[in-house]
Amino acid sequence: MNGRRAAVVTSDTIARMTRAYCSGTVAALLLTVAVAASAQTPARDARGYVVFLGGQAVGREDVTATRSAEGFTISGRSRLGMPVDVTTGRAEMRYKADWTPESLEIEAMVRGKVVTLKTSFSGDQATSEMFDDGRRTTGTDTVSARTVVIPSLFFGTYEALAQRLSGLDVGATLPAYVAPDAEVSILIRSVRPERVQTGRTILELRQYELAVTNPSGQLVMQLAADGDGHLVRLTIPAQGLDMVREDVAAASSRSLTHAVPGDEPVSIPAYGFNLAGTVTLPKASFTGKRPAVLILGDSSAGDRDGVTGGVAVASQLAGAMAEAGFITLRFDRRGYAQSGGRAETASLADAAEDARTAVKFLARRKGVDDRRIAIIGHGDSGWVALLAASRDDRIRAVVTVGSAGTTGTDLVLAQQAAALTQLKVPEADQQGRIALQKQINAAVLSGQGWEGVSRELRRAADTPWFQSLLQFDPARVLKDVGQPLLIVHGELDSQVPSAHAGTLLALARKRGEKRQSETAVVPGVNRSLATGQGNSVSASATTPIAAWLTRTLAAR
Repeated sequence: MNGRRAAVVTSDTIARMTRAYCSGTVAALLLTVAVAASAQTPARDARGYVVFLGGQAVGREDVTATRSAEGFTISGRSRLGMPVDVTTGRAEMRYKADWTPESLEIEAMVRGKVVTLKTSFSGDQATSEMFDDGRRTTGTDTVSARTVVIPSLFFGTYEALAQRLSGLDVGATLPAYVAPDAEVSILIRSVRPERVQTGRTILELRQYELAVTNPSGQLVMQLAADGDGHLVRLTIPAQGLDMVREDVAAASSRSLTHAVPGDEPVSIPAYGFNLAGTVTLPKASFTGKRPAVLILGDSSAGDRDGVTGGVAVASQLAGAMAEAGFITLRFDRRGYAQSGGRAETASLADAAEDARTAVKFLARRKGVDDRRIAIIGHGDSGWVALLAASRDDRIRAVVTVGSAGTTGTDLVLAQQAAALTQLKVPEADQQGRIALQKQINAAVLSGQGWEGVSRELRRAADTPWFQSLLQFDPARVLKDVGQPLLIVHGELDSQVPSAHAGTLLALARKRGEKRQSETAVVPGVNRSLATGQGNSVSASATTPIAAWLTRTLAAR
């Protein structure tokens, strides 16, 4: 094409991509295509996609893929706001039944300028005509017979790539024509399964990591396709670009990082909103009623799987407890993942009330013995479990995992000092940072004394959750906890050292001999209850928990 430069898929932002397109250079990629159907009746699959840039939604694309005996057609339109500012009024890509490209047409408005592109394919030739704000350019490129066409601007065309990837393994390559510039090569670097829950529907996806080979080097991107080979998500990390199918982009969608046989999604009615959770049933069939366990993941994770340090702690605990014969429940925290409510206004006390709501839900569930319900809390959710138990006699036993035995204020200062030492921060700087943390803690608790604290630090610290964390004192709460208590700690926990287990046990035993208190410091495991050599919770941690719960909740 006259005046063109060599085609390159850049790692610039979308804004630069649109400018490059107007001048005839290549930029981004994306698509959507056919659905399986009978040879007689064309099959149509219409989907909406949300486009994100830097984590912020900038617009959407509506894509229709049609498949018939004659071939495949991908068509649609889009509206992408600033900083992209591209409106595609019409886009259409046609393939023959064997994926030989036939024609491409795009009509768009790019930053106020009319851009049209028409490309026809014949043999190994792609002939293009483009009008950019009235300026006409033409050209011909040599392409592979079954190249995947991925024009700039309209991302829905990546549906064809998703379809073509189906059945291919790691190491396979596909030619791709970045219209109207030149052909590149796409290498499959990895393929892995992914499970996504949308509402109560579980999607089984294939996640591809792809490398696009350009003259300037490789550009890595990820593409996820569903079981029928349809495009679900496209991500180009270097550009901060994501295109996600509407159902998967919705707040009701979440990735399942760890699946447990017997998982069943549930909705827990709370006060003005619902908590989204998962009940896990024991594998073995049974009659009568079973004991149940509510599992709370560390608050740093937010969702019901409780992923900490790359390990799905809550989910794997649920699986282990189900293996031991317990019905388990875990849920997304208020305002996170699929749960409603507002996370920014929630405190430890609010989390405890949500836990009590979940216990009530469990107690009413068919098959649950409402006289044998326990609660397990990981990290600061151990404190949440203690708060809930102090207010609810339906909770008959409590297990804390990696929870602190000091006040929240002391814990925060100790963790900061440990981090500064590990980072080898000079002593003088350490003292200054600790002094600032003390000032922030005092200001959070009193509402005064924010002078000299940056706006960003205040915004991060001045929250109901952090205030309640600083105020929490396990010694005070334990006085009202009458239930049996098991204190579990990983020996190699670097965030809350295992010495806290002894401190918490000493506080618990002040309740008196009639109130059962035990501790289990698990050798060789870290805060995630894993050995550090994998992403699995160790049986050396789950076995004593299951055994203790079995004894404590023995049928009466």
